[in-house]
Amino acid sequence: MELRNIAIIAHVDHGKTTLVDQLLRQSGAFRANQQVAERAMDSNDLERERGITILAKATSVEWNGVRINIVDTPGHADFGGEVERILSMVDGCLVLVDAAEGPLPQTKFVLGKALKRGMKPIVFINKVDRGDARAHEVHDEVFDLFSSLDANDEQLDFPTLFGSGRNGWASRELESPTDNMDALFKLVVDHVPAPKVELDAPFAMLATILEANPYLGRVLTGRIERGRLKMNMPIRALSRDGKVLETGRATKVLAFRGLERVPVDEAEAGDIIAIAGLQEATVADTIADPTVTEALPAQPIDPPTITMTFSVNDSPLAGREGDKVTSRMIRDRLLREAEGNVALKITETAEKDSFEVAGRGELQLSVLIETMRREGYELSVGRPRVVYKEENGQRLEPIEEVVIDVDEEFSGTVVNKMQERKAEMVEMRPSGAGKQRLVFHAPSRGLIGYHGEFLTDTRGTGVMNRLFHSFAPFKGNIPGRRTGVLISNSGGQAVAYALWNLEERGPMMIEPGVDVYEGMLIGEHTRDNDLEVNVLKGKQLTNIRAAGKDEAVRLTPPIKMTLEKAIAYIIDEELVEVTPKSIRLRKKLLDPNERKRASKQAAAG
Repeated sequence: MELRNIAIIAHVDHGKTTLVDQLLRQSGAFRANQQVAERAMDSNDLERERGITILAKATSVEWNGVRINIVDTPGHADFGGEVERILSMVDGCLVLVDAAEGPLPQTKFVLGKALKRGMKPIVFINKVDRGDARAHEVHDEVFDLFSSLDANDEQLDFPTLFGSGRNGWASRELESPTDNMDALFKLVVDHVPAPKVELDAPFAMLATILEANPYLGRVLTGRIERGRLKMNMPIRALSRDGKVLETGRATKVLAFRGLERVPVDEAEAGDIIAIAGLQEATVADTIADPTVTEALPAQPIDPPTITMTFSVNDSPLAGREGDKVTSRMIRDRLLREAEGNVALKITETAEKDSFEVAGRGELQLSVLIETMRREGYELSVGRPRVVYKEENGQRLEPIEEVVIDVDEEFSGTVVNKMQERKAEMVEMRPSGAGKQRLVFHAPSRGLIGYHGEFLTDTRGTGVMNRLFHSFAPFKGNIPGRRTGVLISNSGGQAVAYALWNLEERGPMMIEPGVDVYEGMLIGEHTRDNDLEVNVLKGKQLTNIRAAGKDEAVRLTPPIKMTLEKAIAYIIDEELVEVTPKSIRLRKKLLDPNERKRASKQAAAG
């Protein structure tokens, strides 16, 4: 059967996963009466809840006798490591662009990687039925983006489709909509080259996706570069430098058919398959016939830019809610994650009970923490820090390109806030519908924790997108959080009367009846210093009736701290305690005397 391998790449929320739904439906991968969840490719709970794609996944459809393997990729730059790897599995890509928003940073990031590999992309301008769609202008912007990324003449002559993924149609002409995706299927078959294969050479494939299966063990997905693979055939894994890691047998060969993975007896070069049977092999290793001695070339991955410390939860409430609390369990889980996620880097610290986890951004690390807490882990995490580089005796820090779409009335506030964070404005232009597009180059450390503040400043209407740009010389000091915090001075259960009396000191983060301990943060102070307070103090009860009627205690609702918000809120001497049921903020040193001693030492040093 003829094969085509294609990746769908786009910025977040431009409609990749919804488009894949329609391709599966119209190719007959689903029965007419089959119950299929919306965004069928978003398989794990977190992806469904957040409405974003986190992991790259493969599927396949058949159209007029041609099998098209499709890889759905994440749209956040934080999960860019997933995208960089899978480009080696495909021969073409479909670049999806929102007809109103136009090309955004993640489109640029992945497109640059695809063009460097010599791919000739197809452009699909999606959501043309939106009220604020400007399809022809967006088409010109895409052309400008291709030329700014040094595309060659062949790549600049890209075919364009207009359509709506949600409504299931695609057409070469914007003015003549159709009622199906046939134009897209036809273009993929005609425009994307069939894989160049050597069927008679010994079997070799590059592993690009790793997952753990409770029944099959480690399952490695990749595209067969050459040769054929038969069930139970002897195979071996080679590292990037050609060292033999292990030998084994292909105990299971799985091919993608619609949403299912189906066992097959034989697969040949060009097809995307999953193999079980190896214990050590991981992403970027070559799985090959025992006669093969040279590893296949693997794409280098961009370096991590943000690091966080994960440590054992040592608070007084440790071990009450989670069942995986020891450093050994946390270490094993982190190492398991790093095997499949090449954009993560994990190093043990000297104390042995904490680990430095480096990744692409706060979102990538918070998704990892959220996944761990759902599995029953308890841990403490520190404030995100940027990864610096030393070059010729100069300290370099990561700079990000930040693209902001905002209503004109809020643009002044946003520009001021970004300048405080040492950002340089690169571009400012109207983007239609009363909005302005602002482009900045800003230090990564200045952007930590800014997103929540940005949404408040723009009344929830602004859209901010970030992408790693380059390393540049250190920009100097950036001011951190402007307010102090309220700290509990003893342990027990918070009392409503005490919280009510403290309200004038600042907004609370906890509700009455919540367990607190000494050193835990319970609210935000209105001034810039920290204040220790007693949240356990109840009302003095006497047997004398008061002349005034007792007022019922009415509390202002507390600030709800989500995981991302908590990570962005804390400063260096604070931690976030994460358990399956709670997220608490605390000081690193719970004892107030130790805190005073540490601050004196810091001032002296």
